[in-house]
Amino acid sequence: MIAPLRTLGLACAITVALAACSKPEQQTPPPPEVSVVEMKPQTLPLQQDLVGRLSAFRSADVRARVPGVLQKRLYTEGTDVKEGQPLFQIDPAPLQAALSSAQGELAAAEATYANAKVAANRARSLAPQQYVSRSDLDSAEATERTSAAGVQQARAAVQTARINLGFATVTSPISGRAGNQQVTEGALVGSSDVTLLTTVDQIDPLYVNFSMNSTELAQLQGLQSRGALQLNDKGESTIALSLGDGSKYPHNGTLDFSSVTVDASTGTVSLRAVLPNPEQSLLPGAFVSFQANLGQRNNAYLLPQIALQRDSIGPYALVVGNDGKVVRRNLTTDGQQKDSWVISAGLEAGDKVIVEGLQKAKEGQPVKAVPYQPKVQGTPAGQPPAAAAAPSAQK
Repeated sequence: MIAPLRTLGLACAITVALAACSKPEQQTPPPPEVSVVEMKPQTLPLQQDLVGRLSAFRSADVRARVPGVLQKRLYTEGTDVKEGQPLFQIDPAPLQAALSSAQGELAAAEATYANAKVAANRARSLAPQQYVSRSDLDSAEATERTSAAGVQQARAAVQTARINLGFATVTSPISGRAGNQQVTEGALVGSSDVTLLTTVDQIDPLYVNFSMNSTELAQLQGLQSRGALQLNDKGESTIALSLGDGSKYPHNGTLDFSSVTVDASTGTVSLRAVLPNPEQSLLPGAFVSFQANLGQRNNAYLLPQIALQRDSIGPYALVVGNDGKVVRRNLTTDGQQKDSWVISAGLEAGDKVIVEGLQKAKEGQPVKAVPYQPKVQGTPAGQPPAAAAAPSAQK
């Protein structure tokens, strides 16, 4: 019985060995699948969200320029006034008296000059016949010249008195909105100093004062010098305000000033824009948020944020090469635009950048590239947008 059993065992072993030899070889796994986005150069608007403060286009202090008692206010506080419009009246009586006194002194000086001139002419006519001495002639001519100078001084005094009398009516130096009255009627103004009566502000247009990081400003200037940044057709930068309720202000402003120095304490540069305010709905002193349109960036690439990686070297992205293998590209970023990075260097047109499947992509290894499909907001990962949007069945 033992021999037949051994024969049967040997046959089974041979059968198992033959089966093992006939098993097919293990196949190489397929390359991992990754989602890619193809890079295309774009012309992108260069925008920044900033905060600024409004100020009047022009602001003029209305002051009393002559001493006197303030009689009355001639305008309504908080209303618009025109340039040259009377705002206050100072008691003109003392100034009128001063003018009359100066006019009397002018008349006396003119009379003195007339008498001196007659005497000098007489002396000049008698001098050739030697009826008057040389010293008498010189004295008569000196008196004539002194009298003429006295007339000029008296005329200047009359002009000064007339100007002061005109200052009794205080007018607006500019057109704008007049503020509240600083001094009440009956107060003595201009006696010891130039008394402030009110302020007139021109609020159409307005200034928007803001600041920008000096490094960012230097980058913008560098882009413009290289031709990578273009302004609008008028060669200017604009701003668009957002109101407190979230709506857009209907008028755009224009950048008109940039400081040439950097604030040492903050590292920022002061800038200013002019903003139309025809409805006068905006007032000086208010803080506003706005979007600065600083031009258009040429030959830039938008890269989804999830595709950008960083290490000790700097920012980089993984690209699928023409041979299907993964290649690293070191990048230069120039800020963000919504949910994408703006890439100014490191990418070329047609590059296929890996957006999803980065954990499966290894440098130098082949991958299978498929177009990237952005997920709809609120869609769970791995679930098609249509399935996520479909309502669940009620049971």
